Amino acid sequence: MDPITIHLMEKKIILSPSESDWRNRLIYRHESGRYAFDFDACLEYLLCKGRELFGFRFQLFPEDYEMLFSLLAYAVRDPDTCSTYGIDLRKGILLSGPIGCGKSSFLSLIRFFMPAATRYKVVPCSNVAFEFSEKGYEIIKRYSSRSFHPGAQSDIPIHYCFDDLGTESEGQHYGMKTEVMAEILAARYDLFLSHHMITHLTTNLSSGEIESRYGIRIRSRMREMFNLIAFDKRSGG
Repeated sequence: MDPITIHLMEKKIILSPSESDWRNRLIYRHESGRYAFDFDACLEYLLCKGRELFGFRFQLFPEDYEMLFSLLAYAVRDPDTCSTYGIDLRKGILLSGPIGCGKSSFLSLIRFFMPAATRYKVVPCSNVAFEFSEKGYEIIKRYSSRSFHPGAQSDIPIHYCFDDLGTESEGQHYGMKTEVMAEILAARYDLFLSHHMITHLTTNLSSGEIESRYGIRIRSRMREMFNLIAFDKRSGG
């Protein structure tokens, strides 16, 4: 039995992810107006929701707690904790780590701690490249210049998490080859500066591998766009 399951049994707490008021039970607001969270209760929720979405074998490990703590601080916009971890709330998250360490699962789960208005959508980079091969440059616009809420909220950007950067194939449309994610990241960088359009990424690429594939220009802009959070090297499997 894993450590978190034992912890849950000892505390005898049952927290259903389907409860409409779960967020109010985990996140509270100080008199100053700042938000904070109950980390133990959040771990319980993450385990419960993770098993609902990814199956009963989903687990949390103690070596990942500090990383999860920093991600939760970012999600609820806790400025003091984020400052301690060197996280800039104006930027997105670049979550890196080896294959199988849980990057995609964790960023899929953390978004539930954000208000609906700022909650990002998760899109695999491989899907984006496939869409480009079918529809061409319209896809780059979809994830950049047209990435705004419709109607009265037309000036509010849609935030995305592009999952597994580097696993996508090079896009090809009518014989034209394009590094689709490089184009999208370059366009979203301009919108990050002008409209505070936030982007998140997961990847198992090193900074050198990112530069080798996407170029020094993209790597430089990524430094401005993202907070780098890395899994412990022992994670994975």
